[in-house]
Amino acid sequence: MAPASRRAVRVAGASGGFSDRVRAIASLAKNEDVDVIVGDWLSELTMTMHGAAKIKNMEQMAKAQTFDEKLNYAMFAENFLDCFLPAVPDLVERGIKLAVNAGASDTELLAQLVDKKVKEMGYNLKVAWIEGDDVTGAVKGMLNKGEGFQSLMHGKSVAEWGLDPVCAQCYLGGMGIARALTEGADVVICGRVSDASPIIGAAAWWHEWTSDQFDELAGSLIIGHLLECGAYVTGGYASDFRSVLKAKKHINLGFPICAIDHKGEGIMYKEANTGGVITVNSVTSQLLYEIQGPQYYNCDVTAQIENIKFEQIGEDQVKVSGVKGLPPPPTTKVGLTGVAGWQAEYHVYLCGLHIEEKCKWTEEQIKYELGEENLKKFTTLKFMQNGSSIVDARNQDVATVDFRIFAQSTDRELLNMRNPNGFFRISMVTFLQSCPGASLGNDMRQAEGKPYYEYHPSLLPQAALQQRVHCLWDAEGAVDGKKVIDQPLAPEFRTYDKQQPSYETKNPVALDSFGPTVRVPLGSIVLGRSGDKCSDCNVGFFVRSDDEWDWLRSFLTVDKIKELLGPEEYKQGEAIDRFEMPNIRAVHFLLHDHLDRGYDACSTYDTLGKNCCEYLRAKTVDLPKKFVDRGVL
Repeated sequence: MAPASRRAVRVAGASGGFSDRVRAIASLAKNEDVDVIVGDWLSELTMTMHGAAKIKNMEQMAKAQTFDEKLNYAMFAENFLDCFLPAVPDLVERGIKLAVNAGASDTELLAQLVDKKVKEMGYNLKVAWIEGDDVTGAVKGMLNKGEGFQSLMHGKSVAEWGLDPVCAQCYLGGMGIARALTEGADVVICGRVSDASPIIGAAAWWHEWTSDQFDELAGSLIIGHLLECGAYVTGGYASDFRSVLKAKKHINLGFPICAIDHKGEGIMYKEANTGGVITVNSVTSQLLYEIQGPQYYNCDVTAQIENIKFEQIGEDQVKVSGVKGLPPPPTTKVGLTGVAGWQAEYHVYLCGLHIEEKCKWTEEQIKYELGEENLKKFTTLKFMQNGSSIVDARNQDVATVDFRIFAQSTDRELLNMRNPNGFFRISMVTFLQSCPGASLGNDMRQAEGKPYYEYHPSLLPQAALQQRVHCLWDAEGAVDGKKVIDQPLAPEFRTYDKQQPSYETKNPVALDSFGPTVRVPLGSIVLGRSGDKCSDCNVGFFVRSDDEWDWLRSFLTVDKIKELLGPEEYKQGEAIDRFEMPNIRAVHFLLHDHLDRGYDACSTYDTLGKNCCEYLRAKTVDLPKKFVDRGVL
């Protein structure tokens, strides 16, 4: 069948991360008519932990004599096997392909283990793995030659960052996965390919796209972004969650599936007989998560998303179109991991009147006991009042404030819980001289220092990549039972400005033209979603109708976002970018370097940027009364 007349490929997203539900692959393989199942078990956290641990374990790994001994020191997503093995019989029987982002820092070992386990179960699946994401050697070589590797977040070079990188992984595209499937692979194990790359690979394999079909590849890239986080697109984290709750669809949200056609357009739906929804709102919500501007970059293609369209074509069915493709950039994102020191925290719980003064009392007592010399040893020491003790609370727990003391230091002994002269033991002596209404939890394990890392995202020339496909079966052309295929780079690159297009709205509408207003929370009529990209926080907002869109795009300026964030949240001088997607009535903001070094080192509760949008939607603003009268979210 000619590629242009071939039916759409049905791709199911089975995991948005290592903490997702174990049942997904097995349920989808057993119950859904799909062609490919994809999943992601990695994150910046797992990359730093696995990468640093692999370097630490190198000596023991070199001494290991057997495969089982090597597994003792392997750094891959171990919980992937819990998800994969129950699905094997149905994957085999139904001929479903699997492509996953689970290899972390030992992709080859995981692929070999998968191959071994499948054979032990009495089945035969062809397993391939993708090499090329571990670029530690290349990065260190370039550093030695003077390359600065400036951070994408704050612009500092590695030298200015001040930490010694111990490992580096880059983000690969999906064409290597497509090649593995074309060679006959049933299971493709990847390390750090981009989250959307398995979907690109599945669609490119099925439709026989060439690497210069940028429109098609771009469409699958954005569909990949929608699929790769599992239930995020089926109602998880959606700001209209109350409608899902009211419909009693909030239990066991279904995993998403997309039928991707030969043009790179697709119809999103979800697994049958599950909770959750597929609506324009749920899909828009996921799109706005983790984008950083109108251009979405990948090793294979750049997607232009300003004119993206979502159309509800049936119950739990949304068509995705309007994405345009451009050549990929000549670079790819690379993450450098540095060991930053030690981190600890403990919590005092406060209740009652005069909470501000009680927090001040506690903080000043602790600082006095620690003393000036110890205070100088902290790289971070924060005292954080979280919550407020309301008057006439319905119960005591609701009225309790979490006063969090958070510490980071390069001095291990300072954060040794058993050290009588350490952070915890010294500051704890204030408890018996504390203010009224102070209490401690009964588990102090967080007060013991743990190692923490900092993540330095930068750019690596794609010319420095050596991506290879490894086939673990006796394929044609194999040498010693293995076939290794070099994956070529994209045929064309385009250099883009580091600063993505950012602009205020064109032809704003006078706000008083929308009639009388009422002072209510922004989220009464405005939906949205936020998330992290390292230490950047992106926040997108959207509305339900065209007249609300005219108001939203005119109202939500960069200055308005600064105002809504407030003086304690908005860092003076922090850059904020803005762009619009009119077909889905959305405006998006990128808050540069807003998340205090990102997940691995972040000292605030919102380590992943997921709370920022809801914080802003809860701010009161003057909303047109006619919009509110239509019904609040």
